Amino acid sequence: MQLYEAVSPLDFRYYGGDETFMKSLLPYVSEAGYVTYQAKVEAALTRTLANYGVCSSEIADEVEQAVEQVTAEAVYEEQKRIRHNIRSLVNVIRSKISPEARPYVHLFATSADILDTATSLRFKALIENVIVPDMIALVKQLIVLAREHAKTPQIGRTHGQHAEPITFGYALALYISRLGSRTEKIHEAGQNLRGQFSGAVGAFNGLALIHDNPEQIERDFLELLDLKPSDTHTSTQCVEPEFISDLAYQVTAAYTVLANFADDMRHLYRTEIAEVGRKYNPKLVGSSTMPHKVNPEAYENIKSLWKAFVPRMQTVFMDSILEHQRDLTNSASSRFLTELITAFDYSIYRLRRALDEMDVKVENMQHNLDMSAEDTIAEPIYLLMAYYGFPDAYDHTRKLIGQVHQTGKSLTTLLWEDETFKPFLDKLTEPQREALSSPTNYIGASVRLTHATCDEWESRIENLTTSFDAP
Repeated sequence: MQLYEAVSPLDFRYYGGDETFMKSLLPYVSEAGYVTYQAKVEAALTRTLANYGVCSSEIADEVEQAVEQVTAEAVYEEQKRIRHNIRSLVNVIRSKISPEARPYVHLFATSADILDTATSLRFKALIENVIVPDMIALVKQLIVLAREHAKTPQIGRTHGQHAEPITFGYALALYISRLGSRTEKIHEAGQNLRGQFSGAVGAFNGLALIHDNPEQIERDFLELLDLKPSDTHTSTQCVEPEFISDLAYQVTAAYTVLANFADDMRHLYRTEIAEVGRKYNPKLVGSSTMPHKVNPEAYENIKSLWKAFVPRMQTVFMDSILEHQRDLTNSASSRFLTELITAFDYSIYRLRRALDEMDVKVENMQHNLDMSAEDTIAEPIYLLMAYYGFPDAYDHTRKLIGQVHQTGKSLTTLLWEDETFKPFLDKLTEPQREALSSPTNYIGASVRLTHATCDEWESRIENLTTSFDAP
């Protein structure tokens, strides 16, 4: 099938629309990649049997060489004939080895042992090799931008209205913290994925025939794959679903942070706000009819994809319910989890490119701040007057604001003319007076906390990166 004959836009427009991006994910999220991981699990199983003397190490060598030649095409061709996915894989492997080796392929295992273990194995690799590094790169990019604009004054907004001043760097620092913590959580969830080798109903019925401690065989098998079994083995054919659910949740939570950031940037892009934009590129077209348009399509794309994929978490939860030891009601639906992670990583890719192209309009930030300069000092007036003991500071400040509308005078002028406030104004320190004179002096701890946040996450990300290389 050609790319543009695909049904899903994820395939032909996003994942399949960028060759470099697709190649980074293909070994993990593609069906060919999934079959490859299933074959690796079968090879590890035979090696484990050899380690326990069930078969020779030469037979394990033979199986390991055979699985390197297994293709998804061959497995699916066999599946057309027998209509069973794992037995098709087993048959393809068996066709490539000697008659002496064939009895030991898939011996003592059931389908879920292979499928669930392969799922954990490939998602763990995907998280470690692609998703976490991409998130780290995004956080680092935001850190650079936040440090650059740690002192850039910006009006803060609550309920869509001007509130009190902050800095643009401090606004970015929030997302550094949120995405940094999600990066750690995704890494943790990826490392906590589990595998299984316990047979048809999960009670080691077969392995118990040949060994007094079949759980140890499972542990040794999983150690070859750098996985662990469930903390306390329970009687089910499938790996406990909460490990995958935890990963899916953390990805969904991180995706929601991306969507929130995209929303914020999209609104700052608005013509009447215009605090961020995109560096001019004469090749790009913003509208099919309005030549002047430059649209925030990257941020809109992230929000739109998020809407399509965040509901997949509902499916993950529903996949956690299986009847007794196993049924197949999650067989088709669970296959779509790769799409959630793929779309998430694509949104990271789009956001990183948008940040590279971002034009921070410092002058417009100052202009918007100046628009509300008089209003923003209402809060420090009330706070300082209350701090110095004025009994009705909030209500009296509101009276001054009312006089602004009645007299047309500025709030600053009315403040210093007010005889009731005067005894308390005389108590102000010089920094407190400066905070009342200009909104750029009323940014709190924005600058310090921006750099502190950047320092914190540079350190934590370095520790996370180092953990990848740990033995």
